[in-house]
Amino acid sequence: MDVYAQARKLIDQSHAADPVRTPDGRSAELVYADNMERWVTLVAEEDSEVLRLAARCQHLERWSVPRSTFSLDKAGYHAWRRSLYVKQAERARELLRQAGVSAAEADEVATWVSKTGLKTNFGTQALEDAACLVFLENEIQAFAAQHSEYPREKFIDILRKTWRKMSPKARELALGLQLPAAISELVRDAVQGAE
Repeated sequence: MDVYAQARKLIDQSHAADPVRTPDGRSAELVYADNMERWVTLVAEEDSEVLRLAARCQHLERWSVPRSTFSLDKAGYHAWRRSLYVKQAERARELLRQAGVSAAEADEVATWVSKTGLKTNFGTQALEDAACLVFLENEIQAFAAQHSEYPREKFIDILRKTWRKMSPKARELALGLQLPAAISELVRDAVQGAE
């Protein structure tokens, strides 16, 4: 088994420990990793095994740091996210090195997963684009249902922030998504005010 296949195996074993399961019994984080990898191959300027592995590490062991371990306000949410970026980057580096991936490539993956250089680092941007596309394609409807108390303008603001993070190519792909009518209308309204 080559080092990249071994790294993939270690990453996916880690994902399999996620206690949250999809209706078909799969680990939720393994499904997320599959979606991230699929999207990153479509948005990235350069496709590589290292970038695919990084995409699979986007939410690496996220389930191990519950949101409830931080204050439930906006500052707590941002602190939780920052802590995850660091933890996930370090864990990705550790698993890749354990598999025999070079230190330079493992460090590159850690940079991308930690969100370092968003808008300036192609790998970091590719992962962000993929994450935004996964959110729009697979998560926004459940998110809206969980936050039905939010006013329409709050949803539009969230979508505008998402849109601003995306590259032109990711935006083009997002506009091609088949979304439920109500969500599609929110996205359309958010996009119009995002530029």
